[in-house]
Amino acid sequence: MTRYDELELDRLGEEKSALFVIISDTDDTFNFIVSIMYSQMFNLLCDKALEVYDGTLPVHVRLLLDEFANIGQIPNFDKLLATMRSREISASIVLQSKSQLKALYKETADGIESNCDTILFLGGKDRETTKELTEILGKETIDLFTNSDTKGSSPSSSTNYQKTGRDLMTPDEIAVMDGGKCIMQIRGVRPFLSDKFDITKHKQYHLLSDYDKKNAFDIGKYVKKKARLKLKPDMEVDEVFDAGETEA
Repeated sequence: MTRYDELELDRLGEEKSALFVIISDTDDTFNFIVSIMYSQMFNLLCDKALEVYDGTLPVHVRLLLDEFANIGQIPNFDKLLATMRSREISASIVLQSKSQLKALYKETADGIESNCDTILFLGGKDRETTKELTEILGKETIDLFTNSDTKGSSPSSSTNYQKTGRDLMTPDEIAVMDGGKCIMQIRGVRPFLSDKFDITKHKQYHLLSDYDKKNAFDIGKYVKKKARLKLKPDMEVDEVFDAGETEA
């Protein structure tokens, strides 16, 4: 698996391309290889940005790290997040809850979160996540009216009015938030409640497998087809690797 390099990780920031890293979500046996790959990729891209392109890659490299807690720990990830943005590298970290991040990165989890300029909450009921989000949202000012009635031989009544503070959204309100809503926090901007984007309205939705099962990409068939590829006498190749002797 690691005998030779066919990924060319250092070229990701030079031309438009996509690299799909697919691992099992139930078996973490080979997660360490993925962690090593990410670590090498960051080092290669940052070094190339400094040595070849005066600090900034010509093509922005964006990492969509879905199920981030299941890909294994990336060494020094908190420090990488703080420096790689100036090299035209960014990362979108997707988690089920903040507790997953703290379980994996422990004392550096807060540093990772603080280096993210944007936080998008799509919904959930994790106690720690909803509590922290309540603190981020802050408070609002409300009008409070209190009525007092006294009954007896000398009945009386009174009404008091005052202004007080209230959490903009309490943890229990966040936990039962409408599934079609989300909360976005961007650095320098007050958090706001927004509607989630309806993917079925995207102009290229018809290309997804959700629209038509025929659009699904079968990685198994692709690999088998690639393995059956036969070289022709006039075919040009970039590199040739010696795989050793095979049985007749």
